[in-house]
Amino acid sequence: MSGPARPALTLRAAVEAAARLLDEAGVPSARHDATALAASVLGVDRLELALPPALPDDFAARYAVVVDRRRRREPLQHIVGRTTFRYLTLEVRPGVFVPRPETEMVAQVAVDEAVRLVRAGHQPLVVDLCCGAGGIALAVDTEVPSSRVVAVDASPEAVALTSANHAAHPVDGPALRVELADVRDPDLLADLDAQVDVLVSNPPYIPPDAVPVDPEVRDHDPDLALYGGGADGLDVPRAVLQAAARLLRPGGLLVMEHAEVQAESARAAAAATGAFTAIGTAPDLTGRARMLVARRVGDSQP
Repeated sequence: MSGPARPALTLRAAVEAAARLLDEAGVPSARHDATALAASVLGVDRLELALPPALPDDFAARYAVVVDRRRRREPLQHIVGRTTFRYLTLEVRPGVFVPRPETEMVAQVAVDEAVRLVRAGHQPLVVDLCCGAGGIALAVDTEVPSSRVVAVDASPEAVALTSANHAAHPVDGPALRVELADVRDPDLLADLDAQVDVLVSNPPYIPPDAVPVDPEVRDHDPDLALYGGGADGLDVPRAVLQAAARLLRPGGLLVMEHAEVQAESARAAAAATGAFTAIGTAPDLTGRARMLVARRVGDSQP
């Protein structure tokens, strides 16, 4: 007569069953999500099915609840309450845009420029407009701790979350400044006019007729962080360009995310300001043209 199933087999069976259920619901990366949900229920950062922790008595019931939430296409990040962005683990909350891996390359360009300036003996001033959960701002703040970083968003929820994520990732350097403000305000950060070394932004840019297909985005990310305004979705990005033209010092760097189909329009909008040179498009992690990079007209030193 065989004894009870070992915990490793029980947990593996639960994860496999959850993965099948999520796959049938059309969830991308079903097995990954099933494993991540099990790890969250067990209170561990990473789960090895070959060497599982002991299962609490209420595991099956609690796991069923979170799997059902994911089956109904609630974002995994909302369920587990966190996500990774570069070297950071960030808290995420409903009502605030969930940071995406694609945006890590936008942060990389800003980090690289800040590092270059530090090596040149300069203390960089970096502004992150439309900061959301604070991923870009905190990446610069933690990876280049001598930087002065300012994060701005029009959403009180986003500002609160950026502040919370900053508190969870303290650095020995200048304090990160978080502001509640609209990028379309002509007086935005007026105290920093012509002083900013790097202005980086992942603004809303989706056109009104391009409603996202994925329920995780369509039904859970806030409209304020998705739709950029205007027929082409570029009203807010144009406001970012205007703010950058005013805030960047001569030679300062602009880095702004956009949709792949907006690459040409974004370059044209930057050129139309008359404030930028070396206007180009750079790829995201997947190689798609998703990032406007330009220099403020003027001497590029330091």
